[in-house]
Amino acid sequence: MNDPLQRWDFHLPDDRIARHPAEKRDGARLLHVARDDGGLMDQAVIDLPDLLREGDLLVANDTRVMEARVPAVRASGGRVEVLFLGPGPGPVEAMVRPLRRIKDGEWLLVPGAGRIQVRKRMDLAAHGLVEVVAEPDPLELMRAAGELPLPPYLGRRAEEADRERYQTVFAGPVGASAAPTAGLHLTEDVLSRCRDRGVGFCTVTLHVGLGTFRPLRPEDIEAGELHAETYRVTPEVAEAVRATRARGGRVIAVGTTTARTLESASDAEGRVSACSGSTRLFMKPPYSPRSFDGLLTNFHLPKSSLLMLVACLCGRDRLFSAYRHAVSRGYRFYSYGDAMLLL
Repeated sequence: MNDPLQRWDFHLPDDRIARHPAEKRDGARLLHVARDDGGLMDQAVIDLPDLLREGDLLVANDTRVMEARVPAVRASGGRVEVLFLGPGPGPVEAMVRPLRRIKDGEWLLVPGAGRIQVRKRMDLAAHGLVEVVAEPDPLELMRAAGELPLPPYLGRRAEEADRERYQTVFAGPVGASAAPTAGLHLTEDVLSRCRDRGVGFCTVTLHVGLGTFRPLRPEDIEAGELHAETYRVTPEVAEAVRATRARGGRVIAVGTTTARTLESASDAEGRVSACSGSTRLFMKPPYSPRSFDGLLTNFHLPKSSLLMLVACLCGRDRLFSAYRHAVSRGYRFYSYGDAMLLL
């Protein structure tokens, strides 16, 4: 059987992966991709205000990353790592490694901070997940003993500098297990210059979890949906989006998580409404975005749902052409890497 993910694979030299952030938050490069003809322009994130027009609106994801990676110890002395996928309170989903020998209902000790009970549920087992109960509550335990969950492809643990740089400057509600990475590029200076040009800025919330960062499987393609992630769009943001489009302005989503949030909150005509809930939306060609007009995004992993989402704006062939250009020109990839702008 053919693997449908093979169409979304590409070779990336190891030295193109950004292991650390750029020296300055807005110091990344920016590949401007014209959606109409696929034209490519090499620019920089600090050029972003000059690429937007008066009346445009930037919409970003203001979720704050939890210190979700918590080390624990079994009664036998074996070391375990728990990755929380929600802030609680109450039971939350989690990834536990290694999981195979842990019994249902077993308590893990978090030295000096508390303990975690692992509950194995059949509905979660297919996703490699468990339910956990933390004492004290999950957020308190994470703050006491956790660390930021940097992606495994960075090949390192979180460092002191990551406490600032793996959060956006506008981070608010706590609940993400990974950063909304496109927003990491934005600074107060860049946003101020956007406002000076008459470009608006507002935020939605989607707590980044398994649906965003877990590697895709062929069965995910067939199912046509991702693992659920919670989101919220306020009445003020919904009105700002509607007003922008009504007067002919462009709505530019900052990151794929923002794009999924806006689409999840919109009707068939692209009208965004205030709402909150969970989304399993899986945007892949030939899906056509209806609630936004442009996208600021990082360079994504092969065979990922994020790569497919970006292709919804420009098509797979143009996207892969842009990626080949980025590789040949030395752009940095993934969470701490450079960015693309599709307008």
